[in-house]
Amino acid sequence: MNIFINKKKLQFHLQNNEISYIIAPLKNNHIGNLYYGAKIEHQNDFSHMIQESDYVLPDTPNIFEDNFGFTLDTVKAEYPSFGQGDYREPAIEILQKNGSTLTDFKYKSYRVISGKPSLESLPATYVEDGKEALTLELTLEDKVIESELILTYTIYRDFPVITRNVKVINNSSEFLNIKRLMSMSLDLDRDNYSIFHLSGGWSRERQFIEREVKHGKLSINSSRGTSSANHNPFIGLKRGYVDEKVGEVFGFNLIYSGNFKGSVEEDHYGITRVSMGINPFNFNWELESQKEFQSPEAVMVYSNKGISHMSKTFNTLYRTRLAKGIYRDKERPILLNNWEATYFDFNEKEILNIAAKAEELGIELFVLDDGWFGARNDDSQGLGDWTVNYSKLPSGINGLSKKIEEMGLKFGLWFEPEMVNKNSDLYRSHPDWILEVPNRKGTPSRKQFTLDFSREDVRDYIYESLEKIIKTSSISYIKWDMNRPMTEIMSNNLPYTKQGEVAHRYILGLYELLEKITKEFPHILFESCASGGNRFDGGMLYYMPQGWTSDNTDAVDRLKIQYGTSMVYPISSMGAHISAVPNHQTGRITDINFRASVAYFGSFGYELDLNKITLVEQNLVKNQIIFMKNNRKLFQFGDFYRLRSPYKGENTSWMVVSKDKREAIVGDYTRLINANYGFDRLKLTGLDPDLEYKVESDSSIQNKKGKGDELMNSGLIFGKTFFGTSPLNESIGDFKSRIIKITAI
Repeated sequence: MNIFINKKKLQFHLQNNEISYIIAPLKNNHIGNLYYGAKIEHQNDFSHMIQESDYVLPDTPNIFEDNFGFTLDTVKAEYPSFGQGDYREPAIEILQKNGSTLTDFKYKSYRVISGKPSLESLPATYVEDGKEALTLELTLEDKVIESELILTYTIYRDFPVITRNVKVINNSSEFLNIKRLMSMSLDLDRDNYSIFHLSGGWSRERQFIEREVKHGKLSINSSRGTSSANHNPFIGLKRGYVDEKVGEVFGFNLIYSGNFKGSVEEDHYGITRVSMGINPFNFNWELESQKEFQSPEAVMVYSNKGISHMSKTFNTLYRTRLAKGIYRDKERPILLNNWEATYFDFNEKEILNIAAKAEELGIELFVLDDGWFGARNDDSQGLGDWTVNYSKLPSGINGLSKKIEEMGLKFGLWFEPEMVNKNSDLYRSHPDWILEVPNRKGTPSRKQFTLDFSREDVRDYIYESLEKIIKTSSISYIKWDMNRPMTEIMSNNLPYTKQGEVAHRYILGLYELLEKITKEFPHILFESCASGGNRFDGGMLYYMPQGWTSDNTDAVDRLKIQYGTSMVYPISSMGAHISAVPNHQTGRITDINFRASVAYFGSFGYELDLNKITLVEQNLVKNQIIFMKNNRKLFQFGDFYRLRSPYKGENTSWMVVSKDKREAIVGDYTRLINANYGFDRLKLTGLDPDLEYKVESDSSIQNKKGKGDELMNSGLIFGKTFFGTSPLNESIGDFKSRIIKITAI
């Protein structure tokens, strides 16, 4: 790992064992990108990499009157602005007093820092010692508006990763109105790219979408106040032929939980520009004199070993250098959540009966979901009143939590702190605490409204309410929910000139509160949730090491959801529960082993009344829990590999491999059976080619042992499962799975 500086030419080369990233001031002192990709040897001069023409380009404005070959319309800009001949997507727009948005930030200075500075008020990846990373800061200056731009780059030693962020400093005596400030922009050489991203909606989050990059612009974004289930803040680019193991891949992810935008634009010369940051739609920030504005962090991953290596990099970096707290490195408890078992209709006796059965079968943590507070007998009332409903729970949360712990279980509790029903004591006392536009009708969703987390008094109320309950009870886990997108994004607490700041101020307020409460109660395992996966992002992962992946607990649908999520986020971060059948989201019936075999590859738990399943199923649950306890270290800390895509055919396969490569677990799933299908073969990955392994499964597999090279190149050979006419057999049919244990001999 190094940051080479060619001082004579002012060229900066960030390099580690896998990647190189080269940037330099151009002739006009804007920063240009010379190279990003696989590691190349350092040279004393990279000037030949700067793209400029020796002849006049038609219909192209030139920066210099005496140099017709230098135009911003064709250069690979590092942080572009609009107005001087670059007509592509800009990275920055600042509205000035004279009405112009033209900026001209020129190189001023640099510094190199050992390690990685933290970001003020924003989550970001981190290091635990100064030797893990090096950071380059470039200071740019626009003398007309008396402002500086700090472009920050961190290169990690152990990962093919560069992180980027941007800061604006207003040194003038007047305010600046920031309309756009992307966290990163990158121009890539002309090539045949394909884009892939993670899109969908409620109950079908993070579906894998792929398409070719053509002339024009494609963007993903959210204006919902959350990162959203519709588009995750991730973009991948594939160059040429790429699969899981082969080819060049660029991955871009924004560590942010609010409105964002990511775009890919191919220009008229085939240069591809990627940008990502806060969504400029409905955004402005009034930056006062002598103040600073900090962008969120963007993480860039490069792989020339296929998509799998990109995902492994994101997964490991985020599990070890984004997630924080004791549960980052601590095995997660197996939990049971009562939501789909009872919804709002429960009492203390029923809860204790469910918990007792859970403990009997080996569950370690019981989680009480919505309905325990205020007048919360349905979703139309009580939200915001964080006082116990004693008619349901006569012992209160204090007494109930202690009774649960006396059974031998830990106790967890659901909150939705960011929301309020109008039918609540909180709203009646503080009607001005919600996001709303005066004299306009509000838009309820799930019969609730959004509290204004840009306000300190609102955050203080929420903190004090939660603190009181936590301190007077025995709570080991909190599920932090947020069940609606934002509308009427306006604060009663800000002047009209700052209303474009509300959505971002909300997220900053949320982060401030999460920082405070997770530091105050470090023993608690926090899980984020936003109507399922509406805010499954790196910003939340920084504070909460796991999130509720989706409200859809159907195991068949979860194959696609968890497959897509694994592109960026570790499986230890994916809440994955076994629920009752018929499934409450799809009506589908799958057997309990199939449901378990999918949920193993996540933060494992149950969401049903275990008293209402058969004795046979209860014994299966016991065995599932034993299996998970014996293997959860592997699931949580191993490397995850996708083997067969749920988007291609009826079979899905994936596996997790220990860091020392001595053990692995394979999950193989069939959705719809095909008659007379023939023999099946599955090639594994991530094993040690020189080790010999034994293969254990209750399914028919011909090779019971094999060297790692054989299992990866020849594969597991499954026996023929169905010839066409046979007596009923439990191993035959739709929605079947195999769990295969691979252990070094």
